[in-house]
Amino acid sequence: MTSPTHETADVVAEKAALRAWAGERRDGLRAEAADADRKIADLFLKTWSPPAGAVVSAFWPIRSELDLRPLIRQLSERGCRIGLPVVVAKRTALVFREWKPGTDLVAARFGVSVPPDSAPAVEPDWLLVPLLAFDKDGYRLGYGGGFYDITLAGLRARKSVFAIGTAYDGQEVNRVPQTPDDARLDAILTDKRVLIMEP
Repeated sequence: MTSPTHETADVVAEKAALRAWAGERRDGLRAEAADADRKIADLFLKTWSPPAGAVVSAFWPIRSELDLRPLIRQLSERGCRIGLPVVVAKRTALVFREWKPGTDLVAARFGVSVPPDSAPAVEPDWLLVPLLAFDKDGYRLGYGGGFYDITLAGLRARKSVFAIGTAYDGQEVNRVPQTPDDARLDAILTDKRVLIMEP
């Protein structure tokens, strides 16, 4: 699925400036974080219980992203199927390929580790979404490719899904610049708290 963009020049510039600041901010938070990866796994499992067989999309960390691997492994042990995102092309929905313990990942675009092409494609019921910044209204600042916005629009047109932005608590900003194309998250999960958005 592809999507047009409604970003004005002002919004593009505002996002670019925030993106540069937020990347440095997250780098600092990663360096300072103590047990953030374990804390976010514990908070998720205290808040939600995806049933066995549910497909949960996650991601292997790059740069200073939170490391969700402790949570991924626990969800897999509880019977959830895990999908990792694969970029197919610009302005196109992500494909999620199944990860299981022991799966050998391969290097892909943007330095991301993904399952091989032989791994089956799965469609998420739950999505753990990376971000650079978030606000209290459930909007996220990503890396600028629009992949999750397009992906969430397509999934939500077909089924009920639950999208959770994952972040260090210090990644919150007053407002994330947005357009009608920007998908709102259902919740934010940080190493300190859970924010669930009103419908």
